[in-house]
Formats: sequence, C-alpha cells, structure tokens
Amino acid sequence: MQVIGLCRFSYPAIGGFQVEHDDINDRIAYLYGDTRLAERFQLMETVALPCIKAQTDPDFELIVVIGDQLPKQHHDRLHDITANIPQIRIIEEPPRPQREVMKEIFNKARKDPDKPCLQFRHDDDDAFAVDFIERLRAASHDAERLCEQHKAVNFDWNKGYVAEFGPKGISSTEIHRQLYPAAMGMQIRGGSPLTIMNFAHEKISRFMPVVSYAEPPMFVRSHNSSNDSRQKPVKAVPVKPVTHEQAEMYRTRFAIDIDHVQRVFGGG
Repeated sequence: MQVIGLCRFSYPAIGGFQVEHDDINDRIAYLYGDTRLAERFQLMETVALPCIKAQTDPDFELIVVIGDQLPKQHHDRLHDITANIPQIRIIEEPPRPQREVMKEIFNKARKDPDKPCLQFRHDDDDAFAVDFIERLRAASHDAERLCEQHKAVNFDWNKGYVAEFGPKGISSTEIHRQLYPAAMGMQIRGGSPLTIMNFAHEKISRFMPVVSYAEPPMFVRSHNSSNDSRQKPVKAVPVKPVTHEQAEMYRTRFAIDIDHVQRVFGGG
C-alpha cells in the first residue's frame, strides 16, 4: 500500500497558523527571518530528518513543501541536507490557503487514487520512531475489516516525549497525548478524495474511527522558540537533562544522537 507523508518547511500558507499576521508579506518576513530559520534548520537536521532516514520500512514518500519565495541560500541548504534521503521530494508552492494546497498535494501524490493509501504528517521540528512506517502498515493490516467499512480510519500512538535541544544536548519528559500529529497516520479508502489534512488533528475522532496504541513510545515533540502553537501563553512542560540510558534510547528509538545535537546547536 502506498504511504505518503507531508512536511511543511516554513511554507507561508494563508491560514493554518495560530500566530496571525496582518498580511502575507508579514508572514513571509516572519517565517524567513534569519534567526528563526537558523533554529528550524538545526532542528530539522538533528531531529526531523534522522528518523526519516532510519525507518525500518523504507517504502514511503515524504513531500516537503516550501514557499516559492524561500531565499536561495535556504532553498539550497534544504536540498543539500535532504539529498541523501531518497524518500524526500521537495515541491515549491506560492502562498495559498493551507488546507486547500495540502489536500491537493496529497491527492496528486497518489499513484492510483482507486486504491487505498496511508498518509501521515511530519513537522520539521519533531521526530517519530524509526519503526513508525512499519507499525503503521501493520496497524492497517490488523484493522483491514474496519478500514473496508469507513472512508478513513486513524491510527494514533499517544505515548512520547517533549524535548528541548541545545548546546548542552537533550532535556525531556515523557508524555501521553492523544491525536498528536507526530505519531499519527490515516488510511484513506480507494476512490475517496479525503486526506489527513482535511481534519484538525485534535478533532479527528469526531469524523472517523480511531485506533489508539499506548505503547511503545512513538514521538518526540520539540519545544523551541519558534513553535507556532507555543507563541501564545501556554502551560510550561518541565524537562530534565537526559541520562546516559535515555540518550541511548533517543538514539536507537528516534535516531536522535545527543553528540550530533550538541555539535549542531553549539556551532561545531
């Protein structure tokens, strides 16, 4: 079954952000600010990309969406850091309404729209476990009869970690969060134009069956200075520096290497 993922890298969508801007030019200026993009690249290189490269099931595609006005130096850097990951395809889009353009991209990517497919979202500052694609396929197989009865079925792994990354390495804490996009997939029935982007992730259970898994830990949610969802006042999540054993878990479970994190964030 075809597996398609989508990642927005500072794409200046119309809508789709919790932080509002007066017009699209203000949004572009914010997204393409040098300080912000420097941090996004650090997180993408150390957190978001390694788990893609390390998947135990490599048979999937990840579409990275960028704006057609992304400055050349950042455009070239993104192509450079993804060049050795064959699953990644970068496409450029002008500013358009968020859900409209993302739904269109998903549906254009389907090789055979009459067959079912699996879809997922991937944020450029988060990670999912190295066996996410493998487990998503297995979940689809286990729920075969359920999937035949519904246009869409959601699969949700709700155990993971909140983490902060910097020159000193990784600080984190374990959390349980239902319907968080970082470890969530959806099967779409053949012939249906629905996509995972049709739905606000926290409201998915209103529209379809959700199969939830409490184990194993499947996602890392990065907390950083440019989280869109954390620009407004939110409750802080306390984190602690990881132990040696926890650092090893991050390396084996999520392909996040603490030495790599320290080098990239420390300017090494």
